Amino acid sequence: MDLITITFYFLATLTIVFSGIVVFSKNIMHSAFALLFTLFGVAGLYVLLSADFLAITQLMLYIGGILVLIIFGVVLTSRITGIDVRAGSLGKIQLFAAVIITVVIAASLIWMFKSTKWYMAEMKEVNSTVRQIGNELLTNYLLAFEAASMLLLLAIVGAALIARKKH
Repeated sequence: MDLITITFYFLATLTIVFSGIVVFSKNIMHSAFALLFTLFGVAGLYVLLSADFLAITQLMLYIGGILVLIIFGVVLTSRITGIDVRAGSLGKIQLFAAVIITVVIAASLIWMFKSTKWYMAEMKEVNSTVRQIGNELLTNYLLAFEAASMLLLLAIVGAALIARKKH
């Protein structure tokens, strides 16, 4: 095995293990920190796919913005209410149904992966995509880019107005 294959298996294992912790942890802070490592694993997989723009976007938006916002939200709301926030527990019937559905989906995915004839192409040298995407966003798609940024700004202002205490 070469270094890229070992790195892929490491990142895939990291992503799967920590995403399991996100789903099954009863403590929301543990889930949030496990989400951090899950998102790092996904960013690493993007790097292996030569999708450098997506990897940087993953790091800046999801880890730098959304995850920090989730952690601050959990910390601030738990201090205001004084309640320890934990996920609810499933009933036995719900847990049994979830396990059955998960096993059926996993078995069908494994069968699909095994029965598919995968096309293996030769690897080409990939150049950075950041310059091309940046040029497209700031020339051909400038209106959509600015509309999305205004929508995000309005959402932040609206969230701040809703969260503000009324006197």
